[in-house]
Amino acid sequence: MTETIVIGLSEIIILGISAQWLAWKLKLPSILFLLLFGFIAGPVLGILNPDAVMGDTLLPVVTMSVAIVLFEGGLTLSLKDLKSVGGTVISLISIGVLITWLIATLGAYFILGINIRISILLGAVLVVTGPTVIGPLLNHIKPKGKVGKVLKWEGIVIDPVGALLAVLVFEAILVQELQHASSLIALGIFKTIVIGGGIGVGLAYLLIFLLKRYLIPDFLQESMTFMLVILGFVISNYFQEESGLFAATVMGIVLDNQNMVTIKNIAKFKENLKVLIISSLFILLAARLELASFLNFGWNTLFFLLLLIFVGRPLSVFVSTLKSGLSTKEKLFLSWMAPRGIVAAAVASVFAFKLGETDLEQTEQIVPLTFMVIIGTVAIYGITSPWVAKKLKIAQTDPQGVLFIGAFKWVRTLAKIIQNNGFNVALIDTSLPNINAAKREGLKAYHGNVLSEAIADEIDLDGIGKLAAFTPNDEVNAMAALNFSEHFDSEHIFQLMPHLNESKGFNAHAPKHLRGRFLFSDEFFYETIKELTKEGFEFGEIQLSKNNTFENIVNNNIVEVVPLFLITPSKKLKVFIENTEWEPGENDNIVILKKANSK
Repeated sequence: MTETIVIGLSEIIILGISAQWLAWKLKLPSILFLLLFGFIAGPVLGILNPDAVMGDTLLPVVTMSVAIVLFEGGLTLSLKDLKSVGGTVISLISIGVLITWLIATLGAYFILGINIRISILLGAVLVVTGPTVIGPLLNHIKPKGKVGKVLKWEGIVIDPVGALLAVLVFEAILVQELQHASSLIALGIFKTIVIGGGIGVGLAYLLIFLLKRYLIPDFLQESMTFMLVILGFVISNYFQEESGLFAATVMGIVLDNQNMVTIKNIAKFKENLKVLIISSLFILLAARLELASFLNFGWNTLFFLLLLIFVGRPLSVFVSTLKSGLSTKEKLFLSWMAPRGIVAAAVASVFAFKLGETDLEQTEQIVPLTFMVIIGTVAIYGITSPWVAKKLKIAQTDPQGVLFIGAFKWVRTLAKIIQNNGFNVALIDTSLPNINAAKREGLKAYHGNVLSEAIADEIDLDGIGKLAAFTPNDEVNAMAALNFSEHFDSEHIFQLMPHLNESKGFNAHAPKHLRGRFLFSDEFFYETIKELTKEGFEFGEIQLSKNNTFENIVNNNIVEVVPLFLITPSKKLKVFIENTEWEPGENDNIVILKKANSK
């Protein structure tokens, strides 16, 4: 028995992480491969039996794991976003939920022929979207404007709302009396807000209190946070079923939006833990499915799925965003982004277990239909949403703009050249005169400390995919690169070459993960630019051609011309570094530092 459990747990981890890696390699939503691997290992091949591995702990582990996922999601939600998208988010998780619930219920009743009570319950389960799917898609698409914030908030907050709705509907169905059911739902919502919200806020401030007074050692911070999330989930659920998910989400939101203690290590730990949890959960839940349930699906099942995608979601979005100020293109994109995920799967699995103890008919259809909707929506939205975003011209899958750290005169000149070539730029500096000068020159500039945890939330990074640190302080440049590593890929984070003076405390031999890539060449420091500008060098541009090649311009003489950036005809911005692996070609435009009399 013990050997069976060990083998089963090993299979879950191996299949889950392998599916995540394959999804990353093929640039497809990981949930597709997780469901596929779990389905093959469970009902198809029969090599994984989750009930034999987990026993009676399976469903409790699933619900607790979902709480951790939602807590991590809450750590990514900034309350500042609500100033611009709060009304839209509230409408989507209230009016939008009711519309989706209604459409799904009617579809299940009239198209699938399911009895009205189970149709109502299935509709409630299917109102939730999937933040575990939406998040990676948003990271890939990087939509412009407010639409990304709306989707992130909706995808996380709607999960506890949907789970609560499903539980209250389930209890109301068992009651059967309409008046009693209505009061039961109203009381459940009130208790969830008061109890779940209160416990979430209380435990968040308890953790802040402990961290602020250094009552938790560094090596226990992540574990203590994990314990408090589980504690809040259990206590909240004890007083009101399924309110624990709301408590976990609120706790994450409160921690993310306070500035009394740093939670960077906690957030990173939870992000890594989330990958393992999601991988394991989907493998487990998919392996519990029964093959026969899917073999009975017909055309009516496909019509039900299409109803949710082409009627339910667009109708809920357009009604919920009537006075939102969103453009038609943004509304269309919102309408094409509603994949279901782990919460729908977990809630459906829990209800299947509970409904098995009742005399209700057709309860066995809830789980396979839910998984069918998950698979269908993830496949359709996951594969097509990048293309849809591109067609609607709200995607920035490969942003080329630059965030400049430093806003003194020559950096502003360089940023202006980049901006004039059609790229978005932004500058950060602690000097208010530099920031004011940048704004007068038509540049987007922010006054603040680049090492602040909150600075990234204050900057509009639309269209910006690179960072270039130009301050005279090598340590600040390196720390800026490290601070923004969560927002930019490491290949697009650059800083000036540090001095090789050991007494300065930082040099070129610092580990790569603690700094950015070095700009331009190994002989080009901050003082290099400062001295060259004093000697009459200036920033400019040169268009390459057959007669005016890169070799002829540079002529292997760094004193005459220094190549800095390259702009291709297809509007790709490349940065010159030491040992650049690409060659400038005809019709490329080069941003250079040259002598004033150079041609």
